[in-house]
Amino acid sequence: MRYTPAVLDHRYIVIEGPPGVGKTALAERLAARFDASAVLEDAENPFLQDFYAERPGSAFQTQLFFLLSRHRQQLTLRQADLFSQTVVSDCLFERDRVYAYLHLDDNELFIYQRLYDLLAQDVPSPDLVVYLQAPTESLVKRQRERGRDPEHPHRPSADHLKKVNEAYQHFFFHHQATPLLVVETSQVDLVHGDTPLEDLVRQIRAMGGGTRYYVPRTT
Repeated sequence: MRYTPAVLDHRYIVIEGPPGVGKTALAERLAARFDASAVLEDAENPFLQDFYAERPGSAFQTQLFFLLSRHRQQLTLRQADLFSQTVVSDCLFERDRVYAYLHLDDNELFIYQRLYDLLAQDVPSPDLVVYLQAPTESLVKRQRERGRDPEHPHRPSADHLKKVNEAYQHFFFHHQATPLLVVETSQVDLVHGDTPLEDLVRQIRAMGGGTRYYVPRTT
């Protein structure tokens, strides 16, 4: 199906949510729909295997690598003149702290937070964040249906996914830094369905300031 690209007031849109919710695939679809540039997180991390194996010190190494990688990506956005075109990304820079506070001890957090505060000064703020929300059971089911993707062989356990999902919910409950559209995704397929995607586009185009909660139609 062919569409005319949607005209947007928002130039920098970030799609966020816990692992398995479909944020990367949706970011790619929205970028195509808006005739925008898709900026996707590089999930490669040489310390990730050690982290899932629970090797001592690996959480701190993993977190610092992701923080520096995300910061480098944000600098690339800024240097490329972010506002010359619409950008849709699947990674909010502040997301990094969600994982840091979940995985690091107090001493590690002290060092991490000082570095984070320094790097965050360079990061452009999105015009809109779309938070894809789903219960943990749905996330676990989606990950099982995907199987073990060769490009992403390390998947969090159901228990770890539950903790991450709860951390995301807490973070976005208190999020006020940008306009926020919270989308309940447990009963709708935004990755493949055309009608749900168009309904979401209408919600995005209508977004002003503050927070809005959106439950997509299932019929």
